[in-house]
Order: sequence, then structure tokens, then C-alpha cells
Amino acid sequence: MFSWPVRVYYEDTDLGGVVYYANYLRFMERARTEWLRHLGVDQTTLLEDRGLIFVIVSAEVRYLQPARFNDELQVTVALESTRRTAMSFVQEIRRHGLDGELLTRGRVQAACVEAVNFRPRGIPPDIIERLERVG
Repeated sequence: MFSWPVRVYYEDTDLGGVVYYANYLRFMERARTEWLRHLGVDQTTLLEDRGLIFVIVSAEVRYLQPARFNDELQVTVALESTRRTAMSFVQEIRRHGLDGELLTRGRVQAACVEAVNFRPRGIPPDIIERLERVG
């Protein structure tokens, strides 16, 4: 499991002073991007050298408790499964560290597609190998 810290800024909150619901998805996206980077998968290089990108095809989020301005959050990424053209993740957002209060839980599926036409393509074998090493 990979973890990425996020601080809640004023711009992340709504009129009620809590994190706006869509921003949890942004926090999860940041953590997945950093997880891929940690594995040595540079998405810019993937696009420039292979013409491939990852796109989100589904996201399911369960909001349990609100995060508030200035909270320190930990966003986790755990690979749930890989298929030829897609991968699924389970993600959590907790307040004050990995043992802290669970705020949000989500399941996200990403597909590998050609950048020019969005047609599904197999995830490159070298990337599958890296994913399966940590999965």
C-alpha cells in the first residue's frame, strides 16, 4: 500500500467549511499519480514515447466523515486488480496518519488508451510487471 500526504487548504473547502466532495477525487488522483511515479512510471514519458494515457472509467466514493481546513490527510493507494487494459484501485483518506480516522473510501478503475483516439490498449508489459510486484 502506498500513502501520500495532503494538506487541506481553504480553496479545498465549501461554504460549510468542509472539503468539497469532488476534491476527495482530486486527492485520490494525486496519490495515484505519485504512486505511479514511485514505481518509475512517468505518465508524460508514457504519452510522449508510447502514445498512451490512463483514463478513469469509473469511480465509487463513500464519504464517512468530513475533512476540514488545515487537516493533515493521508491518502492511500492499493492495487486491487490488473487486467490487460485496465487496473482497479482501492483508496482511503484518513485524518492524521495511516492509523487516523477514516474519512473517505473509494474504488477507482483506470484504463490504458491511445491518446489520439481513446481506443483501449494493453498496459505495456514492463508496467504490468511493476504493478504486480507491489500488488
